[in-house]
Amino acid sequence: MTLFNQFNSAQPQTRRYSLAALLLCACGASFLASSALAQTYPAKPIKLVVGYPAGGAVDIVARTMGQTLSASMGQPFVIENKPGAGTNIAVKYVIDSPADGYTLMLAANALAANMSLYQPAPFDAEKDLTPIALVGRVPVVLAVNAATGPATLAKLIELAKAKPGSVNYASPGNGSTPHMAVELFQAIAGISMSHVPYRGGGPAITDVIGGQLPMVAVNALEALPHVKSGRLRVLAVLSPTRAATLPDVPTMAESGFPGFEASVWYGLVAPASTPKAVVQRLHAEVQKALQTPEVRERMAAVGGIVLPGSTEQFAALIHSDRLRYAKVVRDANIKPD
Repeated sequence: MTLFNQFNSAQPQTRRYSLAALLLCACGASFLASSALAQTYPAKPIKLVVGYPAGGAVDIVARTMGQTLSASMGQPFVIENKPGAGTNIAVKYVIDSPADGYTLMLAANALAANMSLYQPAPFDAEKDLTPIALVGRVPVVLAVNAATGPATLAKLIELAKAKPGSVNYASPGNGSTPHMAVELFQAIAGISMSHVPYRGGGPAITDVIGGQLPMVAVNALEALPHVKSGRLRVLAVLSPTRAATLPDVPTMAESGFPGFEASVWYGLVAPASTPKAVVQRLHAEVQKALQTPEVRERMAAVGGIVLPGSTEQFAALIHSDRLRYAKVVRDANIKPD
């Protein structure tokens, strides 16, 4: 009689015990493998993908985090810039990479927005990626040419109401977080302005400084150097509290729009099915990095704050933003560049 036949001819209760033993062995082996992986990871350099060009806001945050994580984890974090298609090229590259913890992405709000902005949806971030940890947040600001732009947000609204559609504003592109923020603001303020999309915040700022347009919506990180030089004036920060780098600039709530907020968040993601032990290790290392003076000071210097929290909180943010952006895209009929 073969072993297979012996097993099947055994009493039902004996088979149950045998199956239970096999399951316990499998669980034990899985736990040991997971523990071993956590102890040996990382064993080689880690790629940190950025869906924007070098020198931009996300790239700066990625390099700051990469340096800190490299020091604590003992392996280089190599930044790979893969711009294009509103970050979709970078996202798809990460999704298609091995789920071994050696290819990560520092994502921003576009991760949630692009599932509605592009049709058919290029990916499902909630199924195709694993959230690791939020890193930080930088508020969107509304800025004008310091010499010729309106002096206050109230004056901007007055101009827009007097001649609907006559006030032009620049943004880093169709469907970008600043663009979405202004669409929401217009609906709440009861005004209509004309959107001029650019391919990035830099060119948009350049044309506002040059006088081609009166206003730009952009993240605080990109606007800050030009505010310090006196070429841009910020009318409002779209964060719950005033920005430490712009202490004299009122929030939207202080300007008469309580509850209004628009920020660019940054978070670390990995391909779906990345081992839980690796995700937990990375999450723990990010939390440690966010407590270091270097990371906190670097984020504060560019107008942002760090956002410690659980992977579940990050997953919930992606989900809620997905729903929020879907409504904005639908209501404003926003199309990608």
